[in-house]
Amino acid sequence: MRTAVVTGAGGGLGRAIAIELAGLGYTVWSTDIDRDGAASTAAEIDGRQASAVSLARRAEPRQAQSAALDVRDEAACRALAATVVAEHGSLDLWVNNAGVLRTGLAWEQDEATRAAMLSINAVGTINGTIAALEQMVPAGHGHVINVISLAGIVAAPGEVTYAASKHAAMAFTLGTLFDLRRSGRRGIDLSAVCPDGIWTPMLEDKLDDPDAAGSFSGHLLTPQRVAREVGKLTEKPRPVLIIPRWRGPMLRSFDLFPRLGLRLIPLVMWDARRRQRRYKRLIQTGRWP
Repeated sequence: MRTAVVTGAGGGLGRAIAIELAGLGYTVWSTDIDRDGAASTAAEIDGRQASAVSLARRAEPRQAQSAALDVRDEAACRALAATVVAEHGSLDLWVNNAGVLRTGLAWEQDEATRAAMLSINAVGTINGTIAALEQMVPAGHGHVINVISLAGIVAAPGEVTYAASKHAAMAFTLGTLFDLRRSGRRGIDLSAVCPDGIWTPMLEDKLDDPDAAGSFSGHLLTPQRVAREVGKLTEKPRPVLIIPRWRGPMLRSFDLFPRLGLRLIPLVMWDARRRQRRYKRLIQTGRWP
């Protein structure tokens, strides 16, 4: 019986990932700072497993669990990981999904706004990873998946502090994987998932926000599509997964050639705003997703 913890699973992408993993046969611990949201996801998983014949054939029903978890609390993350192992015998997968996005010019954001993104997106990812590894390293196996964002591989205008927090999470993910291999531990994998903008509550209030235009500049994704890719990643781990793959090399060019990026940024942001307005029309008329 494989066990998985998903943070930020009270809604949006976290909920979709938790449901996907349950369908793959994991006993899923749905966690969120919102206790009721986490419990709702667990209840939905149990309901699906009890009623869906196709799902029952795919995997034996598992009882979903839920817990309130503030990823900024390292001790709480470690305690949860220990509880999972005590109750189920192993911790096979930990998905760090919890995150927040606040847009705006960096010098106009207050300290509390910046601190929230850094503490949840970066420190929270670190806390979850360390908590999982504390159980996985002695066991010799396990997989940590960190939901980063394309903002983790490119400087994102209008989302600068968010991007900084995601860059930190990316560096920590890959660096820790390098250290695992350097120390001879090959049964444990770390993966960074970098999706394009996802239509979740994180973006639903930003259709008119020019600072959020970058999140609409590519191919807007659904939580279910990203969750399916995460599910595939559990079966075939890789260090970095970019969704869609073609976006990675294109966006990396802005960081690799910053002088060129400075010249192109007015055109890039104009096009991003155009796409943002297009998605707004499609969503409001029911033609997307």
